Amino acid sequence: MSRLDLEQLAEIELQRDEEEAAALSMAGRPLVMPTTGRPLVVPTAGQDPALSMDHPFYDVARHGILQVAGEDRFGRRVITFSCCRMPPSHELNHRRLLQYLKHTLDQYVESDYTIVYFHYGLNSQNKPSLSWLQSTYKEFDRRYKKNLKALYIVHPTNFIKVLWTIFKPLISHKFGKKVIYFNSLSELREHLKYDQLIVPPEVLRYDEKLRSLHKGRSSPPAKTPPPRPPLPTQQFGVSLQYLKDKNQGELIPPVLRFTVTYLREKGLHAEGLFRRSASVHTIREIQRLYNQGKPVNFDDYGDIHLPAVILKTFLRELPQPLLTFKAYEQILEITSVESSLRVTRCRQILQSLPEHNYAVLSYLMGFLHEVSRESIFNKMNSSNLACVFGLNLIWPSQGASSLSALVPLNLFTELLIEYYGKVFSAPEDRGEPRADTPGQVSRAAPWREATGETDTPRAPSRPPRPLMAAGTLR
Repeated sequence: MSRLDLEQLAEIELQRDEEEAAALSMAGRPLVMPTTGRPLVVPTAGQDPALSMDHPFYDVARHGILQVAGEDRFGRRVITFSCCRMPPSHELNHRRLLQYLKHTLDQYVESDYTIVYFHYGLNSQNKPSLSWLQSTYKEFDRRYKKNLKALYIVHPTNFIKVLWTIFKPLISHKFGKKVIYFNSLSELREHLKYDQLIVPPEVLRYDEKLRSLHKGRSSPPAKTPPPRPPLPTQQFGVSLQYLKDKNQGELIPPVLRFTVTYLREKGLHAEGLFRRSASVHTIREIQRLYNQGKPVNFDDYGDIHLPAVILKTFLRELPQPLLTFKAYEQILEITSVESSLRVTRCRQILQSLPEHNYAVLSYLMGFLHEVSRESIFNKMNSSNLACVFGLNLIWPSQGASSLSALVPLNLFTELLIEYYGKVFSAPEDRGEPRADTPGQVSRAAPWREATGETDTPRAPSRPPRPLMAAGTLR
């Protein structure tokens, strides 16, 4: 997997972190120290009474991102870095942040010290660029790294794993051994003088919610299941068959059709289409409207990336992936197939899909092929789109896809987009006899059955047009 692919994957994982954190959020309650039962009082950003406006880095220090927080159990000075204290990137000079970090560490690097990194709160709005992270690591010379005895990363996510993969070539084995991951504050407590540690209240609340979730208490899952039984107008979290039955037999789900129609008309030239995130609150609002059968007008939101996020969310919340659990292992083997035979192998794998899944997949891939043809404007070629859509089209029935699985999953998706005309072409277009039997949906262009077209097929390189029905929601 190329560095660019990994960077795009990091963006996707960060977006998922945001969605899961939002889904985990619930009504707040007083924070209580586990050991004493007393509420924990933590100064929030800008409330440090000891901070003077004459501080050389007041513009950065006032946010409270860095704190010097007592000692660990070995008597080493502890410095904390809290992502939840970082303001949006346009409000923070990251070069100044690096200088402030070095200014702070310069006071302690002559002795052994420990850094605690609270990952919770990093999001697409406040994260530094990967180039900044790389230059930051390089600027910390041996003087800083030698006496750093431990780097504790609290509440790590898949984003951290991808980030580690990106920077692994730069990181020495010796430094890598200093990195220790803690999934909860209780694990961290064993290594530090916890009563001296300044933990942001946002981190405490998040940790409490995680503990409640692991203990089986009521806490909303990452995917909110539809009501049982689902509403007649339910669109998210229900099967393709359910949507077909509730929509007069239409093969293409309404949400997919509406978002594709809108993006084709107004979003093909939007830079970074399908890579940008959107407000989780807005996403939930639009899901609610769709699920209640109410109209959605994306023009009202003024964000061309919003329908793109809704489309991905729809795919991700299907009870079974569009490419089906059954095809997962076959897709993983695509990298072992000779390059010249991979398109043929893709066709073979797709032949095992249910007719409905094949129709929806063909419709979606046709649109993504069209998006890729506008990559000079939107910067989203078939490879970039594959990095975004791979994990939204296929995932294992148990657990999550491993990092090694991402290469074949993304490659398979890229082949479907890049060679759309060949993968989904009619048998006669390739000089092969038709094998369709009466009553079957043609595997060549199932979108024609969905749209009622029965005339001569379009050129393979042209993607299908979306369904146009009365009352189309925009």
